[in-house]
Amino acid sequence: MFEKVNPSHPDKLADRIGGAIVDLGYKMQKNPKIAGECLIGHGNCHIIIETSVNYEEKDIRDIVNRISDSEVELDLKIVPQDAHLAGNQSEEIRCGDNGIFKACYVSDEEKKITDIVKKLYAENPHDGKYIYDESDGVFIACESNIETNKLKEKLSVYGFKRLVVNPLGDWTGGINVDTGATNRKLGSDMGRAVTGGGLHFKDISKADVSVNVFLHKIANEEKLKEVICKCAIGDTSLIINNNKISYKEVTDEAFNYIKGIGGFEKLAEWGLIR
Repeated sequence: MFEKVNPSHPDKLADRIGGAIVDLGYKMQKNPKIAGECLIGHGNCHIIIETSVNYEEKDIRDIVNRISDSEVELDLKIVPQDAHLAGNQSEEIRCGDNGIFKACYVSDEEKKITDIVKKLYAENPHDGKYIYDESDGVFIACESNIETNKLKEKLSVYGFKRLVVNPLGDWTGGINVDTGATNRKLGSDMGRAVTGGGLHFKDISKADVSVNVFLHKIANEEKLKEVICKCAIGDTSLIINNNKISYKEVTDEAFNYIKGIGGFEKLAEWGLIR
């Protein structure tokens, strides 16, 4: 069973805003420290950032307006990262938080649904969410700004045993009818994986980003049912699959993966199941 949301879902808009702010931070500083939260909806966007970066409000506002595709009132709070946390990274990169993590290879079910949702989104780039349960063959699709019958017709070619499409009828989604918040769609981003924290709006030194990405790569390169890791703040190495791996290697590999898909904003669009 798997749920996928598209990049125009309000929660994904919040993730994408956070990702774009992190991307900007890396353009402004070599090894920025960034941890933020975004809440957007009904004409308002609230953002709090703990960071080493000297962001300009105008640049944040431009990101919000571009991704939300609307003019919203921005409530922005930027504060320095806590001195103890900043000191944790002063000499060498060390684990930024406690966490328990599990990654799983991406299943055929997850790949199939993601591919379908991406095709639908290319034709109708509006708020949408979808669930597929392989055990009973039922596909549930809720997609805005499209006639329900037209969506049913598009989905009928995939041979699902049963389709449930817009059960409340045609609808208009987005941030004027809903709110979005950072890291609220981790099931869509990570499937059966388990994370110690949110994947988005954080720099690569944060274990919530680096360890999740690193384990995801291992699980899918080696086709493993699960890869488990625990870490503590300040760790310089991790034990993964009975192997000791430096935290720097973890962050370097994760950062290269994120750069390879286009950056933190691109990561936020579809998550790790893309």
